[in-house]
Amino acid sequence: MGCSTCSVDAKGTPRGCGNKGHCSSGSCNKNNSYDWLAARDFSDPSAYHMVEVSFKNGSHKDFFINDPSTRSVTGDMVVIETASGYDVGRISLSGELVRMQMKKKSVSEGRITHKVIRKANERDLEKLEEARQLEKETMVRARVIARTLGLDMKLGDVEYQGDKKKATFYYTAEGRVDFRELVKEYAREFKVKIEMRQIGARQESARIGGIGSCGRELCCSTWLSDFKSGNTAAARYQNIAINRSKLSGQCGRLKCCLNYELDTYLDALEDFPEDADVLKTRAGSLVLMKTDIFKGLLYYAYENNDKMRGTIIAVSTTRAKEVRAMNKKGQFPDELASEAQATPAPVDPDDENADHGYEDVTGQIELRNDPRRKKKKKGNKDAHRGPRPERNVSDQPNAAGVKTVHPGNPNRNEPKTSSAEKQDNPVGQGQPRNESGDKNPNQQGDAKKKKKKFFSKNRKPKDGQG
Repeated sequence: MGCSTCSVDAKGTPRGCGNKGHCSSGSCNKNNSYDWLAARDFSDPSAYHMVEVSFKNGSHKDFFINDPSTRSVTGDMVVIETASGYDVGRISLSGELVRMQMKKKSVSEGRITHKVIRKANERDLEKLEEARQLEKETMVRARVIARTLGLDMKLGDVEYQGDKKKATFYYTAEGRVDFRELVKEYAREFKVKIEMRQIGARQESARIGGIGSCGRELCCSTWLSDFKSGNTAAARYQNIAINRSKLSGQCGRLKCCLNYELDTYLDALEDFPEDADVLKTRAGSLVLMKTDIFKGLLYYAYENNDKMRGTIIAVSTTRAKEVRAMNKKGQFPDELASEAQATPAPVDPDDENADHGYEDVTGQIELRNDPRRKKKKKGNKDAHRGPRPERNVSDQPNAAGVKTVHPGNPNRNEPKTSSAEKQDNPVGQGQPRNESGDKNPNQQGDAKKKKKKFFSKNRKPKDGQG
């Protein structure tokens, strides 16, 4: 991101502010406020003696008394006094804008007691950088201690004071947490004054920052200061699919942007009839499928008409009110004709200002997640089948002189015999064989039908056989 105060490289590309510092355009900082009066050339004769100071790149701000002897203006790093030492921050607003900001936040001048001491020197800035380097390691160790004590809380951020004499721990928890023992352990471990501050889930996201689903920085960490509660009714008014994962922000709550355009949708919905879910005609009943709020159209489909099944009819709000009034009187029109807008004339695709009639269908189509079926292993499948049957080879060659092979059941050509016959005449017993290994010539007809035995190489020889 390149702002008006960012330097450029040799090729003219803005380098940007890597540490998220204050920019004159006020577009790349947490909760930044642009002091447009300070950028003017004229001076304010009745200068306001209060200033707004930002700490840790906009993580939190406070008001202080600015003495004219300090000669500090907007954008200067200053040293301010606190209840437990001093801190270093940057002046973000000065002059009349501070008065308006105090009025917005309901802060009176009598409540402001601390002052701006002086401008910060190089040693103050070095000490502040050392304190920022300690914050990450401190947060990791603090989470381990909290987990060891079994406390139901989550540490989100740690902020050291500029003089490294005080550390503020920001945490989130569902209920009240008794952290008296925790504070003792922190003081013993980090050797600083400990302050525990509970914040909500949205405040935690504002402090950490991030990128939203829209591709921009989070609103709560850039410009949004007041959080309004929302519910799923705001999504229904705007015809947004009720998908919890898409309606929730990084904080786990409903997105704050659901309330941005809600008033506009509510004003547009005033022209729509309230009880027009079903319209009756002589051709059949029409059921409401969806509404286009800004085009003022209601889309219906026939419920019990086979000829018109699947046809979507666009009806204007005025026509829907007329048909609804006729139905209340017991009158039914013949049928409703679609009142959709005519096809627009072709426009130049290179024209940026042309209306191409695109619509946002985000969230309207949801693909269900079908459970994957586990594939059975081949080994288990073959185990259930049992051993493969041997192939049946016929002794009689065919016309080409090749013996025929019959895969499958070797006994399929055998005549069916009763169980009693099988017991009286078992197969392979008491049948003489000739020298060639064939059966007795008297049994040639039966030999064709019976299975021929093959020698198996893996068969173990019997005792006394080589």
